[in-house]
Amino acid sequence: MFAPSRDDVRNFFAETWRKHRARAVLTAMESMAVDIILAHPEYQQTLLSGDQALESEFTVEQGQTNPFLHMSLHLAVEEQLSIDQPPGLRRAFENLLAKSHDRHAALHAVLECLGETVWRAQRDAAALDAEAYLECVRRR
Repeated sequence: MFAPSRDDVRNFFAETWRKHRARAVLTAMESMAVDIILAHPEYQQTLLSGDQALESEFTVEQGQTNPFLHMSLHLAVEEQLSIDQPPGLRRAFENLLAKSHDRHAALHAVLECLGETVWRAQRDAAALDAEAYLECVRRR
């Protein structure tokens, strides 16, 4: 199982954005990340700020969203949708999309469910509950 560190994730997004801006060849994963970055122009300057962004703490108490966490959740959901994992996620997402007609808004609804599922698993020191995750998406 791949378990990147905080620095690995931050470096991945920063380096991917640098490569995109330099018109360098991207891997499939980097191409997905670029699409996510393009959908979030509010994070692009952070990615260009070098070590400052890589070392920053983004806390809710300071009214901040962690851009790296947010983009990582997007990337996780895109991967899950591409392989329909957990099974049924793609259909649940398509139902959300049919209601909202806004792919990014539908993705954010799934992100919220994934974030909640991860939080519960961490709180309870348990495995991710795929069925609870799917049920959350279906309720949206």
